[in-house]
Amino acid sequence: MDMIEILKAILLGIVEGITEWLPISSTGHLILLDEFLKLNASQEFKELFFVVIQLGAIFAVITFYWKKLLPFSNEGKLHVKKDILSLWGKILFACIPAAIIGLLLDDWIDSLFYNYQTVSFTLILYGILFILIENKTMDRTPKIKEVHQIDYRTALLIGIFQVLALIPGTSRSGATIIGAMLLGTSRVAATEFTFYLAIPVMFGASLLKTAKLGLPGTSLEIAVLLTGTIVAFFVSILAIRFLTVYIKRHNFKVFGWYRIVLGVIVAAIFLFSK
Repeated sequence: MDMIEILKAILLGIVEGITEWLPISSTGHLILLDEFLKLNASQEFKELFFVVIQLGAIFAVITFYWKKLLPFSNEGKLHVKKDILSLWGKILFACIPAAIIGLLLDDWIDSLFYNYQTVSFTLILYGILFILIENKTMDRTPKIKEVHQIDYRTALLIGIFQVLALIPGTSRSGATIIGAMLLGTSRVAATEFTFYLAIPVMFGASLLKTAKLGLPGTSLEIAVLLTGTIVAFFVSILAIRFLTVYIKRHNFKVFGWYRIVLGVIVAAIFLFSK
């Protein structure tokens, strides 16, 4: 039985690692997967598991973009990279809206919107938006081609779009990429900035959830949590690498169509299972 739970954690870690970075909603996939592959654990532990395994995804971003995110270098003497410090300032500035709304309304949002109806609706809605926005911006030259060109005003506006991701099924990366592209940011810069935004947002969410629910109480729970987190880390590295290469030659329409199909599947499964 213990090995079965570990295998479930491996599969859930794989799903988290892929869906956290592709704009297809990790929540939507985890809700669907949980319908068929339920962890044999308390509801509190499952809540903790689904948030804390995101730490693996966070460390994947830090590992992948280490040189671009480290504001210090030690070449003979300690050197502060002002451009990277400025980037971190914009990242933290962009996190303010989601941090405020999340702290104030997290429990209310979960109780009201954490259901298959909301998830299927937002999957389909943002799938359609991806297709429409790609059609609209297809021939437009982006004003912001590189991440360092994002100013504080644009960062804050992207952060406001990130608030939309508090609604399950939206996809944090999806909401911020759509927002950044509407603001004139290139796909590459929008995606990279979205990855960076995930670090404080997801790290903070994991800490808050752990403080609220407590640490796992049994050796099996610890093993399940560590397994899911480690798997999410390695799969996230692959997913980030894939997306950074993919968007240089392709648009996001395929993810839009995928979201629409998945949203219909989620709705159908829950409707016909009643």
